[in-house]
Amino acid sequence: MNRKCRKTTGKLYPLLVLAVTSMASAASAQQFEAKVDEYGHPDFRGIWNFSSNTPLERPEWFGGREFLSEEEIQQTQERRRLSRIRSAEREATISQQIISTQNSRSVGAVNSFWMERNELRPNQRTSLIIYPENGRLPVLQDGLEIQHGDQSGIREIPGDRPVRYTHGGIGSDGPEDRGLSERCIVFNSGPPILSGPYNNNLQIFQNKDHVVILLEMGFDARIVPIDKNVHIDNNITQWSGDSRGYFEGNSLIVETRNFTNKIASLGLRDKAYGDAADRILIEKFTISGEQSLEYEFTIEDLSTFTDRIVVNMPMVRVEERLYEYACHAGNYAIGNILKGARQTEK
Repeated sequence: MNRKCRKTTGKLYPLLVLAVTSMASAASAQQFEAKVDEYGHPDFRGIWNFSSNTPLERPEWFGGREFLSEEEIQQTQERRRLSRIRSAEREATISQQIISTQNSRSVGAVNSFWMERNELRPNQRTSLIIYPENGRLPVLQDGLEIQHGDQSGIREIPGDRPVRYTHGGIGSDGPEDRGLSERCIVFNSGPPILSGPYNNNLQIFQNKDHVVILLEMGFDARIVPIDKNVHIDNNITQWSGDSRGYFEGNSLIVETRNFTNKIASLGLRDKAYGDAADRILIEKFTISGEQSLEYEFTIEDLSTFTDRIVVNMPMVRVEERLYEYACHAGNYAIGNILKGARQTEK
C-alpha cells in the first residue's frame, strides 16, 4: 500500500533576509542539542519525510541566486495550489466517466491520488545542488555522454546496455533493456536519496553499533555498521554499495563505495551520468530541530564528473507508518511489455 519558474525579479532586501535566515538556521542546527539514545548517540529513530518541489539543478535564469525572494515563494505556492485544484477537477471528471461507462478511459498507471510532492518544510533554495556554486551539475569528463530515456516509458530511445536511468528503456528484447525502476531494482531511494512523486519517507532504526535506513520506495533497508572503517573487498560490488558510518556531534556520516557499474554515478528518472564503479558517496544526516533533519550528500567521482557534487535536502519527522512497497512494475508490466513486443514482431 502506498500512502498517499518563471523568472521574476526579487528585491535585494528579501534576498538578504533569506540569506541571513539561512545562515541563522545553519548556526541553529549546530547549536541544537539532539536527544541521545541509550548508548549516548544522537537519536535518529523515527520516520522522516523528504518530499520536495525544489529542482535538483538551478534553472539558468536565476544565475547565481541561491534563494527565492518572498514574492517568488508566494507566487510558487499559489501556482501549486491552483495546479492541485485543476488536477482534482480533471480526475473527478475521469472518475465519473468510468463510473457511468460513458467515454471512459484509463486514469493512467498512477493518478494524482498517490502523489506526495507537497513539501512539509518549505525550501527557499533555487536548487537542491549547493555545490558547484552555480547550482548545476559539473561538466562531464571528456568522452562521456548522458544516457537518455523517456520517463513515460512510451518511447524507446535506442542505446546500449546496461540501462542506468530508472524510467523508460532502449528496447524490448529483454528485461535488461528497461529502466532500473521498471525492473524493481533501483528507485529514487538510491543511495543517494532524492525526492520522487510519492513514497518520500524513510525510517531509521539504530542500536549500539548499527543504523538501519529503511526507504519506503522499494522498501530497501540499508544496514550501516558504525565505527567500522574497513569496507568489503573492492572486487565485490553491490547495487546499494557498501556503507560504513560514524557519529559526529548531531550528525550521522555514512560513506558508501563498492557500487556496481550497472548503475549511474548520478541516475535520474530519464538521465544517467556515467557509472558508479568509482563513486564515493558521503551522506550526512544532521538533526537540526525537534522535528527537522538536514540531509546532505556528496558525490565524489572524477571518472564521471570534473568536480564533486553536493546536494542538500531538508526532511521532517512525521507520525506515520511505512507499509510494504510491492513493485508491480516488475511483477506484471515487464512481462507484458515483452509479450507485447513479441506480438508486434509477429
